[in-house]
Amino acid sequence: MTDTREQFRPEDHPNDHFLMTTVVGSYPKPKWHNRARELFEDEDSEFDVDNWEEAKDDAARLITKEHERAGVDVVTDGEMRRNEMVEYFAHRIDGYDFNGRVKVWGHNYFDKPSVVDEVEYDEQWLVEEFEFTDDVADAPVKVPITGPYTLASWSFNEVYDDEEQLTYALADLVNEEIDALVEAGARYIQIDEPALATTPDDHAIVGEALERIVDDVPEDVRLGLHVCYGDYSRIYPEILDYPVEEYDLELANGDYEQLDVFKDDEFTEDFAMGVVDVHTAEIESVEEIKDNIKKGLEVVPPERLTVSPDCGVKLLPREIAYGKMENMVKAAREVEAELDAGEIDVVAGDAATADD
Repeated sequence: MTDTREQFRPEDHPNDHFLMTTVVGSYPKPKWHNRARELFEDEDSEFDVDNWEEAKDDAARLITKEHERAGVDVVTDGEMRRNEMVEYFAHRIDGYDFNGRVKVWGHNYFDKPSVVDEVEYDEQWLVEEFEFTDDVADAPVKVPITGPYTLASWSFNEVYDDEEQLTYALADLVNEEIDALVEAGARYIQIDEPALATTPDDHAIVGEALERIVDDVPEDVRLGLHVCYGDYSRIYPEILDYPVEEYDLELANGDYEQLDVFKDDEFTEDFAMGVVDVHTAEIESVEEIKDNIKKGLEVVPPERLTVSPDCGVKLLPREIAYGKMENMVKAAREVEAELDAGEIDVVAGDAATADD
């Protein structure tokens, strides 16, 4: 598989080593964004669709620049146009209907969709979002997209024989969307499958779905898979056969108890490791994050380590989310400098790389 990482190294990068920093996707919305949504949904309000679109544009522009101000190498717009990772896409896929909100965890709800007819690709989902963000950003832009297995697993299925068949049908639609994104210039696409590690023995279904998704994607496009909330021993090392270059995994929240899962069998692809916990409203110190980053060097050498939060940070207070991103970047740059100076022993450095 072609190494796509170097295209995301900033021209003024200060160190020889490059631990690419990025975000998983979501980010806290400005308070005025939520107020704008309330006004738009209020039938008695004069806040019309043009006002609402302008508010989303402003929020996307603001958060993209906030990521850049924190120093993140590859940014998103914080998913300012998305309300939820399944519901948002289901509203754009023919064949879905909605029955009302269901509780997910704590005080969080989403409008769980039902598949009531064969799913079809009608309108583009993320192309305009990407084009807007790419125009605003000076840094490269990553596009997170919910994967077909999670879209199927977190929906009611009233049409297809089973969840597997629904997953494959949705995979064909995701493939169409990724083709459109690539045509628009996207070069870093992350497929989100949080449902993967929560269900035993479905890794083969996800693998087949990914084969459908990435069919004909050019070699210079970086494809990543984000997985969280589960037992990674259920899916590793089998997932290394997936047609993606990078695996983005939640580990900080579990205090790296699952890190050893990835040491028994050599991790042959790029490792995007969560180094800050998105479930705690405390900003980790730079030193603490540096220690977390060094844990990743026990799994892969530095040229295959990406540094990110565990997951999206949308449920955190915005100032906390920013502080975590800022310290994460500072920690990565300091670890790079220590690697340049030969001050860090890389445990994974003696292992064969994916190119060997």
